[in-house]
Amino acid sequence: MQIPSLELQIQTLPDNPGVYQYYDKDGKILYVGKAKNLKKRVSSYFNKIHDTRKTNVLVKKIITIKHIVVPTETDALLLENNLIKSLQPRYNVLLRDDKSYPWICIKKEPFSRIFLTRRMIKDGSEYFGPYTNFKMVYTILDLIKELYPLRTCNYDLSESNINSGKFKVCLEYHIGNCKGPCEGLEPLEEYQRQVNAIREILKGNFKESLKDFRKLMNTYAQNLQFEEAQKIKEKIEILENYQSRSTIINPKITNIDVFSIVSDESAAYVNFLQISHGSIIRSHTLEMKKKLDESDEELLELAIVELRERFQLLSKEIIVPFELDLGENIKITVPQLGDKKQILDLSIRNAKFYRIEQLKQLQIVDPDRHVNRIMAQMQKDLRLPTEPRHIECFDNSNIQGTNPVAACVVFKDGKPSKKDYRHFNVKTVEGPDDFASMTEIVYRRYKRLLDENEPLPQLIIIDGGKGQLSAALKSIDELGLRGKIAIIGIAKRLEELFYPGDSIPLYLDKKSETLKVIQQLRNEAHRFGITFHRDKRSKAALNSSVESIPGIGEKTMLTLIKHFKSVKRLKLATEKEISEVIGASKAKKIVEFYKINP
Repeated sequence: MQIPSLELQIQTLPDNPGVYQYYDKDGKILYVGKAKNLKKRVSSYFNKIHDTRKTNVLVKKIITIKHIVVPTETDALLLENNLIKSLQPRYNVLLRDDKSYPWICIKKEPFSRIFLTRRMIKDGSEYFGPYTNFKMVYTILDLIKELYPLRTCNYDLSESNINSGKFKVCLEYHIGNCKGPCEGLEPLEEYQRQVNAIREILKGNFKESLKDFRKLMNTYAQNLQFEEAQKIKEKIEILENYQSRSTIINPKITNIDVFSIVSDESAAYVNFLQISHGSIIRSHTLEMKKKLDESDEELLELAIVELRERFQLLSKEIIVPFELDLGENIKITVPQLGDKKQILDLSIRNAKFYRIEQLKQLQIVDPDRHVNRIMAQMQKDLRLPTEPRHIECFDNSNIQGTNPVAACVVFKDGKPSKKDYRHFNVKTVEGPDDFASMTEIVYRRYKRLLDENEPLPQLIIIDGGKGQLSAALKSIDELGLRGKIAIIGIAKRLEELFYPGDSIPLYLDKKSETLKVIQQLRNEAHRFGITFHRDKRSKAALNSSVESIPGIGEKTMLTLIKHFKSVKRLKLATEKEISEVIGASKAKKIVEFYKINP
């Protein structure tokens, strides 16, 4: 059967909400997406040139479009999530870390056992979780063990088995960790009351347990059972300590899920916090690999659906950093201040820390991928035609016009290439004219690279504002390099980035990696230039001082310069120290000269 043309396939799409699927010529799934209006959304792929190369490549590969119509956009979101996980299309976001997590199970049986498991069995048992790390699970289980003596055996403690005397108490009973329900030494009602209290603790509600323990402690104290009262007091302290470590917001905020997102050029990191009775009872960060430059809104919607399904979340309210459409059954809150804003900020902070941790690991394990990511990010942030693999930065140094020098530092793949650093003595400029100095050194640098057929950088950074940038551009134009090399200026005060012909500066996020690389270049150029300028100034001062000493020639002068580095150090040197360098007779002349001319 002949496949209809794409134009015909698009024209016959409905205007309803649904999920669309793109296939290539071999019938292989390329992409799954959801839409409020299928026809409008799919048409948008084909009626424009996209900003990213990947999207343009995707569009060229599409041969067949399939769709599924659903009643609402919420249904489309759920269906999209399921299809992505089952079909794993090449151009869809990768949902990382889909492993099995631990749960805490309250077994449906007489005298319920409470234990850790990775498997959910649909036998009526209750499961709390999943938890994202074992440490938290063990902490909670240790807390429960400290508070309530429950059985750990797997006997079938039916009423008939207990009455028949089938079981005998074990060591756990004798050391006080169990009250012996297997021999009928503990009533079922009393045991289940403890299980109910544990169920509330697992939900994050410590209030009832603390209330019961305090009541029991007072009863023991009134009956003069002080040892028993002390044991209950210790349990209260354990519970309060655990609660204080987990409670971070207003206890009235309960049964709410918090989602936040932090993204860069290649990935997004979505943090999720589950809040119950003012406590964080679960936290998880999901990494999502971008495929088609998806927006934060799209990624967060997808992640929320995935996480709610994975963790079986049923809360009716969620806190997010911006408005989303997740259907009428979920209340969306975008807090601006107060306790809910604090918990959202905490979630964002968790996402940022997770991203930093992942990037550090990536930098160690796969440095090439780390460099590629930074280069791609810089190209996007600075609106460059190519990745700035080779960057050069210029800085001037002079004090009241004396000893004018300049420095050029070179970064390759985002790192200093010190063997390519260059110093410049300004030759054609008289007086403190930084603009003219910049024009001279930029011309000399790139005239030489052109003459020697050396590779040119993709980006030039000028340390200075519009004036310095304009001065550098004169040389770039004279050499015919305008349009062949990108050039920007950075002003120190507000870290403004200036572009040729644009009076409005670009401001990057103060925490962006692109700005950090630019600042590192600028600071390195400043350091390199200042060091050279100081050395030159010191040598000039030493020269002028030494040349005026009768009987001291040029060769001796150079020896002194090399050894003492500065006039001050030469003046402070003893005659013996100087004589060790240039001999006794010349040393005597220098010491006598500085006695007369201190």
